[in-house]
Amino acid sequence: MAWQTRALVIANRTADSDQLLAALEERARTGPIAFTFLVPCGPGGRDEARARLDSAIRRLRAAGLEVEGGLGPDPDPIVAAHEAWDPGAMDEIIVCTLPTGVSKWLQLDLPHRIAKLTDAPVTHVVANEAQPAPASG
Repeated sequence: MAWQTRALVIANRTADSDQLLAALEERARTGPIAFTFLVPCGPGGRDEARARLDSAIRRLRAAGLEVEGGLGPDPDPIVAAHEAWDPGAMDEIIVCTLPTGVSKWLQLDLPHRIAKLTDAPVTHVVANEAQPAPASG
């Protein structure tokens, strides 16, 4: 059996963004990888986070990526990342945020804080919030 890298992906408002999908597809081209998706339940609540997570997982699987996921039990992304990170089962972390000036996660310096907390390689992806498809009519 070939060795497979495992990556923890942390995103919320950008979970089903085109930029994150492209970044994960690019990462998958470098070798076998499985993604564990984590969406912390932020200010929008569990229902909104669940909808984003489900949409992201559908898109990623449709693109041929191996992905599983869950909601972070804590709305604080640092706490959620700390609780989800398993150095015995995961190799790297991918954090996806909104752009500077809009991202509350960047105001917290989330990618660097997670890197220090976990001592894992962290890749930061900047993305726009996915927009709902226009209604046809």
